[in-house]
Amino acid sequence: MNHMPPKIAAKSTLSVGGGRVLRRGWACVLGGGMAVAVLSAALPAGAQTMPVSPNQRATASQVAGAGVPLSELAPHAPATHTVRQGDTLWGISGLFLRSPWRWPELWGMNMAGIRDPHRIYPGQVLTLDTSSGRAMLKIQSGGEQDLPTVRVSPRTRYESVSEAAIPPVSLQAIEHFLAEMLVVDETVFASAPRIVSTQEGRVLLSRGDRAYARGVEGSGVEGGLTMDPDQPRLFRVFRNATPLKDPTTAEVLGFEAQYVGKARLVRGEVLREVVGKDGRMEADIEPATIDIVSAKSDIRTGDRLIPEPPRDFSRFVPRAPVDSLSGQVVSVYGSSVKYAAQNQIVALNRGREHGMDNGLVLAVYKDGVRMVDRTDAQRTPIRLPDERNGLLIVFRTFDRLSYALLLNLTDGVKVGDRFANP
Repeated sequence: MNHMPPKIAAKSTLSVGGGRVLRRGWACVLGGGMAVAVLSAALPAGAQTMPVSPNQRATASQVAGAGVPLSELAPHAPATHTVRQGDTLWGISGLFLRSPWRWPELWGMNMAGIRDPHRIYPGQVLTLDTSSGRAMLKIQSGGEQDLPTVRVSPRTRYESVSEAAIPPVSLQAIEHFLAEMLVVDETVFASAPRIVSTQEGRVLLSRGDRAYARGVEGSGVEGGLTMDPDQPRLFRVFRNATPLKDPTTAEVLGFEAQYVGKARLVRGEVLREVVGKDGRMEADIEPATIDIVSAKSDIRTGDRLIPEPPRDFSRFVPRAPVDSLSGQVVSVYGSSVKYAAQNQIVALNRGREHGMDNGLVLAVYKDGVRMVDRTDAQRTPIRLPDERNGLLIVFRTFDRLSYALLLNLTDGVKVGDRFANP
């Protein structure tokens, strides 16, 4: 399989003026005998590789030797598929197999050609071969030697090979959520720095406005907002820590704060001693100065400031749980509607303490309807069986809560609906 997109190839060395220099980075293949020019760039941890567990590799190895039974193919599996921008590992697995999370089997169908399942690129053609009575996958593309020659001017050019590969699932539906979501303990939220005043008595703040904030009540500068080198400068602004309760026990599992924007600290809190009217020395507290750098909705006095966390480059791949997992939907994120639709995000009443992990695929079930058997003279009440409603994939976990993206639904999902192993 050709592991690199046209015009780009990964290299561990480069030649400059006839020499060879070890370099981590990205390389462009240049024609006409020109040297390989590389711009080295430090990628975040996890940006170049995604995890493949021993179980997933073992599954792929087993399929590599025997293929996949034809009965396991999707009903309308295509003879060929050309990988396009916007494709995902989940989507391609769903084209060829009945269960999209069983991508290790898709990998095993051509393990010799697909050395890394996370290195499938737009332009590659996947061909389904069933001539032996078992399903195998082939790649209709040449090796690295067949990459086209590109003549360029002698200056540094670069392109990220890692970012060109298709992702496991579509990240567009969760990117904003990863930037906005916060689950906190109620006491932590209550003690977070808060906006205490605005310029010119404004009630609502938006991007570009200046405001003033303080740290913990009564702490002065200690524990407050300072410009010390080791203290944060960028903050997320939150409001209304809403309790998330278990649908069955009503136990509070955590507090979900409403994201309203971002602010930058431009001047820290100051505590001065001044002479009061009675001649005694007293504390004069000057709050910190912040500038609003972005606003999802209007920001107000009393909103809380949480330090901006490091950017999350975590990657995950769809997989079924090894152990039994079950629970209920706690809430629909950012929506007041009763039923959640496909590609919406829901909170689950299970977290890391229960074995939840990013990438786990679970089935959602619709409660069976309670009704009266009208064919029975006694009008006996009955309850229809629960029916599978679709799938969800977990992408963010906390101690006792998780968030998941709804996939492949046949009907709406509501608070209290069950989930379990697929």
